[in-house]
Amino acid sequence: MSSWVLHVDLDQFLAAVEVLRRPELAGRPVVVGGKGDPTQRAVVATASYEARQFGVRSGMPMRTAAKRCPDAVFLPADNAHYDAMSAQVMAVLHAQPGVVVEVLGWDEAFVGADTDDPEALACTIRAAVLAATRLECSVGIGDNLLRAKIATEFAKPGTGEGTYRLTAANWAEVMFDRPTRALWGIGAKTARKLADRGIHTVRELAATDPAALAAELGPALGPWYVQLGRGIGRATVEGTPWVARSRSHETTFQTDLGDWADVRAEVAALARRVAAEIRAEDRPAARVAVKVRFAPFSTYTRSATLEAPTFDAERVAAAALDVLEKFTSRRPVRLLGVRAEFARP
Repeated sequence: MSSWVLHVDLDQFLAAVEVLRRPELAGRPVVVGGKGDPTQRAVVATASYEARQFGVRSGMPMRTAAKRCPDAVFLPADNAHYDAMSAQVMAVLHAQPGVVVEVLGWDEAFVGADTDDPEALACTIRAAVLAATRLECSVGIGDNLLRAKIATEFAKPGTGEGTYRLTAANWAEVMFDRPTRALWGIGAKTARKLADRGIHTVRELAATDPAALAAELGPALGPWYVQLGRGIGRATVEGTPWVARSRSHETTFQTDLGDWADVRAEVAALARRVAAEIRAEDRPAARVAVKVRFAPFSTYTRSATLEAPTFDAERVAAAALDVLEKFTSRRPVRLLGVRAEFARP
């Protein structure tokens, strides 16, 4: 038998859960986010495939989504219900014989298994999840986590048939002519940095000298990006229970904050809320981050490591205010967030 990694990804998870509760919405464009009011400031958490056909995407302002798809049904996010549905799905995965499950979040997990027929296992998992929860999922099959994760994109509705295999055997054929953004771990900012260095495709990234990229992008990140281009990644699924690495709160203001004293007060209040949560968990913060979204929609994050881990509310608030001072702009603010990061085990 061979060892395989399967990436299980629930299709349009939040929207699909909402359609289960409201069957009359099946086939209609559904957008989940904020309080479900597109006239208020909030961002899209999930859009159904019908809404995505109009260009609605996760992270987009709800107002923009309403302009692109005015006939969409807008619904508020119900995190407690999504937690419960996610737990049902993960229980189905853990119930599969002989597998190791590594949960990534609400709607996705890696499954490690020794099998001669990974496609058959993928089909079994899809059927089991559907039978237990009435939710559809796509499954990417790979010889490591990176390839399995990327394979899922080729398995999703509209592009695939529910499962797809991506391994060393077909990596170059499938991926080399794609942009570097197609790689798990490379976002828009990193893709621009690579493009500035003449690296636009996965092929070009794979052919790059790791030492040269290390000199330009750092001794750890540079070579890691080259490994991504070559499809190299962790091959073993880790079955240790998933534990949150941070706790955070953020607030979107319906009217921009123009007075920096108000911004400081909001950051301190958010920090104290976060501190109360981490104290309840008895997990002190080792690092504090502050997120600021300036009007109209430019978002930045700054962070700092604490001298010693703490869950003292005033120390967390003071640290957050110190981080806030790293933002030199005093433009109007539309969103603030504070995140407490736990020490890595």
